[in-house]
Amino acid sequence: MRLQRLVVASKNPDKIREVEAVLEGLAQHVEIVRGLDWPEVEETEPTLEGNALLKARAVKSATGIASVADDTGLEVDALAGAPGVFTARYSGPDATYASNVAKLLADLEGVDERTARFRTAVALVDDDGDEVVVEGVLEGVISTERRGAGGFGYDPIFEVDGVTLAEMDPAQKNQISHRARALQALAPALRTRGRANSDGDLSRQ
Repeated sequence: MRLQRLVVASKNPDKIREVEAVLEGLAQHVEIVRGLDWPEVEETEPTLEGNALLKARAVKSATGIASVADDTGLEVDALAGAPGVFTARYSGPDATYASNVAKLLADLEGVDERTARFRTAVALVDDDGDEVVVEGVLEGVISTERRGAGGFGYDPIFEVDGVTLAEMDPAQKNQISHRARALQALAPALRTRGRANSDGDLSRQ
C-alpha cells in the first residue's frame, strides 16, 4: 500500500492539467511524475470503471510507477444515457471537441428535456499493484448553444445552475466538477498510502 510517486495515465493535456491541479491539493506527499511516454492504450472495456482500470494498469506496467487514470462519460437522459462510454468518440473515430459538441447539439435539436450528468471513474494502481476505483458525478443540463471560452470537451454546453463549465474559471470548475469529485473520493486512499510510506521511511531510519 505504498505511494511515493504518481503518473497521470493520460495523453490528453487538458485532462492532465485538471487532474494535476486537483491532486496537488489532495496529495502533497506524492510526487507527480511528468514527461513519461507509453504505448497507446485502447479503451476496449464496456464501462467507465473498466476503461479507467485498463489505462491505470497499462501505464503502471509500462512505467513502473503508481498510476491514476480516469474515464468520463456524459449521460444525456433524452438520449437514453448516450453517449456514455463513447463520449470521447461520439462523432466518430476522428472526433474532436468541436465535432462532438456539434453532434450532441444536433441530436438534441428541438428537445426540451435536456438533463444530463457527467460521470467519472478514477482508478489508482499503487506501487504494490493494489487497485482502488472511485466515482464522481456532476448533474446538469445541456444548453442550446455554446457559451464560454474555458474548459474543454463538452464544457461549453454543460450547464450547472445556469452557468456552463466553460464559463467558470478553472479553480471554480475544479471545486465542483465530476473529475474533482472522483479524485476527492480517492483522497482517503492516497492519504492511507502516504502514511504507510511515511511509516516505512521512519522504520528504516
